[in-house]
Amino acid sequence: MFTTINNQKIFFSNGNGKLQNDRPNVVFLHGAGMDHTVFVMPARYFARHDYNVYAFDFPGHGRSLGSPCRSINDITDWLALAFKELNIDKASVVGHSMGSLVGLNFSAKFPEKVRNLGLLGTSTPMAVSDTLLNTAKINSHDAIDMANTWSHSNFGQMGGNEAPGICMTMSGQRLLERAKDDVFFIDLNACNGFTNGAELAASIRAKTLIIVGSQDKMTSPINALKVAEIIPNSRVCRLDPCGHSMLSERPNAVLDALNTIV
Repeated sequence: MFTTINNQKIFFSNGNGKLQNDRPNVVFLHGAGMDHTVFVMPARYFARHDYNVYAFDFPGHGRSLGSPCRSINDITDWLALAFKELNIDKASVVGHSMGSLVGLNFSAKFPEKVRNLGLLGTSTPMAVSDTLLNTAKINSHDAIDMANTWSHSNFGQMGGNEAPGICMTMSGQRLLERAKDDVFFIDLNACNGFTNGAELAASIRAKTLIIVGSQDKMTSPINALKVAEIIPNSRVCRLDPCGHSMLSERPNAVLDALNTIV
């Protein structure tokens, strides 16, 4: 579905469901260089279980127009505008990777808007290596190759997807290749520059689920567990084997976990 937020044409998936005022809301926030399609399975599931689903393409991503937001704070403020424009009073917020930082920040800044919080592949700080940043800055395909390789566990690189006919590594590669020039770098730089996440995490009061891939090479499981220690009302779901691309490597396990929080 298309809507207008901050004078920009923005796309979000509703999971092919209906948006009705009397239903609970769930908002999905994608990672760096990605779009709403990483959440196709949970979006459809919750839409069919009587939720209003909003799986956004951030500005400049996927089918949304405009320029990408340059910081996690900017994306968070944009999300607040989206809530206002779409009359989302309160929602369960689920974010993956960069989206998890947005979800964490949004929950700290707008606690009255968040019913529950799901953080997938998270870390705070979410430092990005100079090698990856520098190659992404010049729009080199090496950045895509590095991120895509590091995002998958050995299990994921071998194949065996639970969704028949889908190649996990190639689907991740194609998504990053589809991003416009500079988008991946802007997103990675936003993650790298978000440094006060631990302080914000301590203020979160929403019930929080943190899903951790035991073989995550992009956001260290150790750092994800530290986030869980900081957020007062949180619990952890560990997936093993699983890397950073948990939505493609372990889609059914992720959905089962989300079903306990959303």
